[in-house]
Amino acid sequence: MNKIEIGKQGETLAANHLIEKGYRVIERNYRYGHGEIDLIVRKEDTIIFVEVKTDTQGRFGDPIYWVTPRKQKQIGKIAQIYILQHRLKDVDYRFDVVAINWTHDPPQIEHLENAFWL
Repeated sequence: MNKIEIGKQGETLAANHLIEKGYRVIERNYRYGHGEIDLIVRKEDTIIFVEVKTDTQGRFGDPIYWVTPRKQKQIGKIAQIYILQHRLKDVDYRFDVVAINWTHDPPQIEHLENAFWL
């Protein structure tokens, strides 16, 4: 599998994991400009912007920590556009990270709620 296929499969695992936890997937791969938010989900009155990181090699540490401050800022800008485009008012939102560690069988999934704030 190439990097794109691995990422897509990781996003599918993450989406299924979130659905099992009671989240509803609103968007997958929401793009604006050169950036993307992997998953946008909803739970009750909260919109959650989710970055998914998938590791198949185990060489760069825990993928839960791979979302750099630069990436966080990019996700925040795209989230603002999404909120404006969809005229979301009186809605809470947050930023989560789902890490897929595929060096194990079955893959280990870690969901970090409120992973960062902007």
